[in-house]
Amino acid sequence: MNNIAEMEALERVFSDASAKPIKLSYGLLEIITENFSNEIGRGGFGVVYKGYLRNGEVAVKKLSNPHALPDRKFLDEITCLKKAKHINIVRILGYCSETQGELLEINEKHIMAEIQKKLICFEYVPNGNIQHYLKQERHHGDDWHVRYQMIVGICQGLHYLHEKYINHLDLKPENVLLDADMKPKVTDFGLSRCLDQGQSIITQNILGTP
Repeated sequence: MNNIAEMEALERVFSDASAKPIKLSYGLLEIITENFSNEIGRGGFGVVYKGYLRNGEVAVKKLSNPHALPDRKFLDEITCLKKAKHINIVRILGYCSETQGELLEINEKHIMAEIQKKLICFEYVPNGNIQHYLKQERHHGDDWHVRYQMIVGICQGLHYLHEKYINHLDLKPENVLLDADMKPKVTDFGLSRCLDQGQSIITQNILGTP
């Protein structure tokens, strides 16, 4: 599929809330992010860049250490994300998993190395995260109502995830984004666990990010 056809396919997914996420090429993600030039977020699992389609804006997450995430686990994670379709969950639009050969110079010798690329394309959520919102010194009369709606939205999003047997495991203010109407959307499923019905998690390990 050439870049034009691939772009059109992604734009169709973007405009149709019922459409399934699609596999994308690294080349297309380079194009829509203008070679990853506009960084809008950074976390323990990767860097997020803003991307541009003809019919809207997207967010592209580039995993920081793709070699640490085997292809099978990455695809399992994508399958998990595909299950989550809710107004209070950030929507996944597409994904990329590619291995490219790159010529590297090591100790004055040139070697061909295989470089893994793993990225996820999401809807763009414009008003930042709740952590940023709470740090702002704003005292509007409707603040309590807005915050109450945020709490309700987060609870509804988590309830939906648990109904789908998905545990986030890294929920924090930085991982809840606010849309144009200040409605919360849970994001960053980098440590999520998709469970079979009736399965549960019991662990003594500390998970998540500080």
